[in-house]
Amino acid sequence: MAKIAKTEQEEPLEKKLWKAADKLRKNMDAAEYKHVALGLIFLKYISDAFEEQYQKLVAQKSEGADPEDKNEYVAEKVFFVPATARWSYIQGRATQPTIGKDIDDAMDAIEKDNPSLRGVLPKVFAQEKLDKTSLGGLVNLVGSATIGTKEAQSKDILGQVFEYFLGEFALAEGKKGGQFYTPQSVVKLLVEMLEPYEGRVFDPCCGSGGMFVQSEKFINKHQDYYKKKGKAGLSLNPVDRISIYGQESNQTTWRLAKMNLSIRGIDSSNVKWNNEGSFLNNAHKDLKADYIIANPPFNDSDWSGELLRDDARWKVLGEKLTPPTGNANYAWIQHFLYHLAPTGQAGFVLSKGSLTSNTTGEGDIRKALVEKGLVDCIVNLPTKLFLNTQIPACLWFLSRNKTNGGFRNRENEILFIDARNLGFLVNKRNRDLTDEDVDLIAGTYHNWRNKEGNYEDVAGFCKSATIEEVKKLNYTLTPGRYVGLADEEDDFNFEERFLFLKAELEKQIAEEEELNKAIISNLSKIKIAE
Repeated sequence: MAKIAKTEQEEPLEKKLWKAADKLRKNMDAAEYKHVALGLIFLKYISDAFEEQYQKLVAQKSEGADPEDKNEYVAEKVFFVPATARWSYIQGRATQPTIGKDIDDAMDAIEKDNPSLRGVLPKVFAQEKLDKTSLGGLVNLVGSATIGTKEAQSKDILGQVFEYFLGEFALAEGKKGGQFYTPQSVVKLLVEMLEPYEGRVFDPCCGSGGMFVQSEKFINKHQDYYKKKGKAGLSLNPVDRISIYGQESNQTTWRLAKMNLSIRGIDSSNVKWNNEGSFLNNAHKDLKADYIIANPPFNDSDWSGELLRDDARWKVLGEKLTPPTGNANYAWIQHFLYHLAPTGQAGFVLSKGSLTSNTTGEGDIRKALVEKGLVDCIVNLPTKLFLNTQIPACLWFLSRNKTNGGFRNRENEILFIDARNLGFLVNKRNRDLTDEDVDLIAGTYHNWRNKEGNYEDVAGFCKSATIEEVKKLNYTLTPGRYVGLADEEDDFNFEERFLFLKAELEKQIAEEEELNKAIISNLSKIKIAE
């Protein structure tokens, strides 16, 4: 009998690179090491792209081409890399004790020749605590991968490596590091539901730029849309049909975003950084976006709300509804609404508590959002999706105009989707959504929203509720209250329970005091009788 040969599936490049790079990390903290590893990967990418164009120009010298002319590279959307910053030069010095300084100098040289990268690239390689032998090993490891050629770019090899490393670093950092990383499946779900085909896409807390990257992937996947919509004189390139705007308060995270976008040729000139953040220093004050896609910090209590009590953003609903200073959830919602165009749509992540909270006016703001027809859909997410928090999360979808004709008129309805039972466990700590899960949730929303949709309520999963139904439940937006299955967690109201227990305790204390008075009184009577 012939033996059946075992064929092992080759491990993806990004996993191979990660395993090797992580070993070289040794005792260095992941929060610092990510800039070392991702910086080198980015350097290898731009060097690969440069080298490919350089060789073409060398072959065309007889026709007047100059391989050292920066303009020859700008025309091809390739970064110019000076001689001492090219990968062949860097790798040739990998075993030298000065390799750290050599890489920092290379980063400086690239920034000088490429204005769009100024202030972006990490210069962390010469620090003493970074073992230079390990650094040289990392240089050789990264040098073994081809990630910047046209062929590699067409396969998005670097994109896959970059995203995988971001995820693994977020996992390694745990609660300290996930602030810059939203799980790819959650980003994909937001983008698939909103369908940002063309227009202005805005993320005012953009982290490492995942929302923009996924938007670009979405539009590239739907080329047919542009062919149908194409008009004389208009570009049919999907990337040319959207423009991105972003803001980030963490400078190192902003640098990651700029690199993440640069490797895909996405214009990041409107992705801004300032350390005050979007509330105190709004970098895009006049922007009215067609799509807002975001994952703001959950339950942020330190957002300087006390300095913004009279801000114009709190009047976006036609009446002044000021968010509480102790939690930024509703400040973010109103910030998003302020920046939405008249027919704009927003999809964003918030903590699940935002669906029921009534603290310091939050209930009034949620009531206004519902009654003014701004809430389009709410999705309850599974637990353990996020690497940096165990706080239950949900997705909000807002629409400025639910009667705009692009979709069916749904001004008196809100779609509730309870997706807590979807996804699979990656390990004991983390869960993820499959592509089928994403398609199911997004498809349900589209069938409900679209004129030609074929939507039906599914008990335990989705329900199209009227504004009147939401009103009867005191404007609570938890999907479990609508989809038809009892859920103790969703029905639990902390404030109500606290007040009930407080009242019960006060009642017991009062009864005990009355009982003590009665006992004392009876003892007094007994003594008098004696």
